[in-house]
Amino acid sequence: MRDISFERNYIIHPAGSCLVSFGKTKVICTVSIEENVPKFKKDSGEGWLTAEYAMIPGSTGFRKRRETLKKDGRSTEIQRLIGRALRACIDLKKIGPVSLLIDCDVLQADGGTRTASISGAWVALYDALTTLAKKQGTHGADYYLKGQLAAVSVGIVDGKVVCDLDYDHDSRAEVDMNVVKLDNTLVEVQGTGEEGTFTRAQLDELLDSADVGINKIFKAQRDILNS
Repeated sequence: MRDISFERNYIIHPAGSCLVSFGKTKVICTVSIEENVPKFKKDSGEGWLTAEYAMIPGSTGFRKRRETLKKDGRSTEIQRLIGRALRACIDLKKIGPVSLLIDCDVLQADGGTRTASISGAWVALYDALTTLAKKQGTHGADYYLKGQLAAVSVGIVDGKVVCDLDYDHDSRAEVDMNVVKLDNTLVEVQGTGEEGTFTRAQLDELLDSADVGINKIFKAQRDILNS
């Protein structure tokens, strides 16, 4: 795997923020708290969590145009994945009628931006929930959380399983997969035979590799939260 790092409180204004780096991929993740909920959550007693994802113009080898009016299909797909993943780790009833707004902005892209976003957003969410707990008088972020969340990409490149694909690996991968886990349970598995197919045995090998990678991410997350 590439070197992984998390820097908490990277931006001072949101309730939680984190700069996450998976190798050369760097993403700023922020969490804002609003004292309201969408219409479909009114009078439900539950809160809501949603996510937005974007790449800044200088994040890729060519200038990425700003998505000021309409997001492209890829960004929409990724932000929905981030939202689904983060909602899986939180008890919406416990947070009450508030909204948690996740923003993931890619500063530099070198593969694995969606998995880095999920892993970094969980750290930012932990800090935001710590802030919320102080306001609500509860027992810290763990009161709201169902567990620890992280994600990693795995793939088959040149016939071999690779964990945490950078752009070079991703562009040559025969099989590409993103795995999201909440503690020891799977939240989402997205696997595609990009340039070929894969067997059940290879699927098991990919998931085993993802387990090793996610456990390393879990440790890095815990280390930064305990620092």
